[in-house]
Amino acid sequence: MKTLCRIFNVHRSSYRYWCRPKEPDIERTIKRSLVSEAWNVSGGSAGARTIATMVTNTHNVKLGRWLAGKLMKELIIVSCQERKHKYNRGGNERIDIPNLLNRQFAVTKPDQVWCGDVTYIWTGSRWAYLAVVLDLFARKPVGWAMSFAPDSELTAKALQMAWELRGHPKQVMFHSDQGSHYTSRQYRQALWRYQMTQSISRRGNCWDNSPMERFFRSLKTEWVPTTGYQS
Repeated sequence: MKTLCRIFNVHRSSYRYWCRPKEPDIERTIKRSLVSEAWNVSGGSAGARTIATMVTNTHNVKLGRWLAGKLMKELIIVSCQERKHKYNRGGNERIDIPNLLNRQFAVTKPDQVWCGDVTYIWTGSRWAYLAVVLDLFARKPVGWAMSFAPDSELTAKALQMAWELRGHPKQVMFHSDQGSHYTSRQYRQALWRYQMTQSISRRGNCWDNSPMERFFRSLKTEWVPTTGYQS
């Protein structure tokens, strides 16, 4: 061993220190356990920054973002959030229904601006479609409906639920994309009946309705199983 230490230019005392059994770091072990607990509570959606905040606020244990990231690597856990991807943008705008919202997503009171969109979820043997109405004030879903057809009847049911649950509000602006289930005569008549003003995103500009896109992203990454539901 003396010869090997001389060849690799390692001091013999350093080698003996490296061979000595090391005592477990109790504080680090506790933090590893809290990181794992916070990650499980979040459903696997929390990243290092969120986990550090959760551990610090809930258990009053000081934990920084970088240490949380190292502990996550040691535990072989990662956030299930999807990576950013590039969107194609377009410039065409529907003339008869303008983009009145114009990305002004910061509203000052409830039932001032609602947003709507439709997504699809696998349900065992076929796709089901989910329509959601979101109140921009609290980013809270106030109406929803599911169907096996993404038509105007589906979106109208979600709008009706929101209108009834919120106590028949008036002068609400409703914003959505240019899907046919939002631009049809049936849906526009429903908006007229509820005394709502319609706003439509520009074609190919998903950022014009980004609160709904973000809501569906969180729903699918944090709650809906990767393989969908059995029924």
